[in-house]
Amino acid sequence: MAGNEETSSGKQTETAPHTNSPYYIHASDYPKQMHVNENLNDNNYADWSQEMMNFLFAKNKVGFVDKTIPKLVKTSPEYMMWKRCDAMVNGWLTIAMKKEIRNSVKYANAASKIWDDLKERFGKESVPRAYELKQTLQLTHQDGTSISVYYTKLRGL
Repeated sequence: MAGNEETSSGKQTETAPHTNSPYYIHASDYPKQMHVNENLNDNNYADWSQEMMNFLFAKNKVGFVDKTIPKLVKTSPEYMMWKRCDAMVNGWLTIAMKKEIRNSVKYANAASKIWDDLKERFGKESVPRAYELKQTLQLTHQDGTSISVYYTKLRGL
């Protein structure tokens, strides 16, 4: 885990976090990394959030959005590491959104706030959306396609 070390001159220095630490940032990581198939829009939150969670899990950063790694106070020795990682996650989230959505969350002070805001806005099933899905399902036919193609089409809905 990350912490402070005392140098031979008696100064405290921040040590690099171990690669298993959620505070570890690989040299190839950068905030504008694209990592989902489609940017978040008004119609794809469920798929987008699943892909984003998979990406964050692979990077060991899920805790920054699900709050299992809470925001640290500025006086904490690990605050700057937390802040850097949270800024990285913030960048990953916002680069994967349509500009209109990004503009509505860009002033959030933590990645978890962005995640909560998006979940509140897009994560709820709405009556109009449920009606639209039912109508689409009723109008969907196999139309000579193979069963696997038809099944894939239904699963997509």
